[in-house]
Amino acid sequence: MRYYIYFDRYGHLGQAIGEKELAEKYNNDPDEFLRAMHNLAPTTTLGHATGHISTLVFTDENELNDYLESLSDEITGFYECRSESRPYNF
Repeated sequence: MRYYIYFDRYGHLGQAIGEKELAEKYNNDPDEFLRAMHNLAPTTTLGHATGHISTLVFTDENELNDYLESLSDEITGFYECRSESRPYNF
């Protein structure tokens, strides 16, 4: 199944939806989904968007969840300092 995942300008996960939800809520248009994530009117041109929509294909929702959890592990590891992640000044 195809999933559409919104990432903000910093690469942080915003929202993930399936192709069925994209068709029902956003007329099967990823740009309309991006406008919704930016709280823009459907008729607004995107211009310079500060986020992006990635299209990923997984066999089932469990694979999607595993992928999303792997993203949060990386972020958690950095901010909760489970490993050496501070900058050094020389």
